[in-house]
Amino acid sequence: QVQLMESGGGSVQAGGSLRLSCAASGATASSACMGWFRQAPGKEREWVGHIYSPTARTYYADSVKGRFTISQNNAKNTLYLQMNSLKYEDTAMYYCAAGTSFCGANAGWWQYWGQGTQVTVSS
Repeated sequence: QVQLMESGGGSVQAGGSLRLSCAASGATASSACMGWFRQAPGKEREWVGHIYSPTARTYYADSVKGRFTISQNNAKNTLYLQMNSLKYEDTAMYYCAAGTSFCGANAGWWQYWGQGTQVTVSS
């Protein structure tokens, strides 16, 4: 089992920045992938990006590419999402996720989820 807890959400004006953190505990060594999803009211959960731990390669949704950066500390127990140039449409609940096998945009591939942290961007 892997436990995930997000922090760092809040309210920011458009064009601003926020850094989200996700503290992982438990069987983190079994997690080949760690990533971020988001969900706005009335919308489906949307993949933001992820890091494939064996290679440290990162992947991003087109909507955030160039603005968001995912990183992970060497012990794999903290995942970060640096969000710059925030837009109103980035407003959502942001979730950290961990996966043991497949990584990607399909939320069903991910086994573990945090409770989420709210990001609100005002225009």
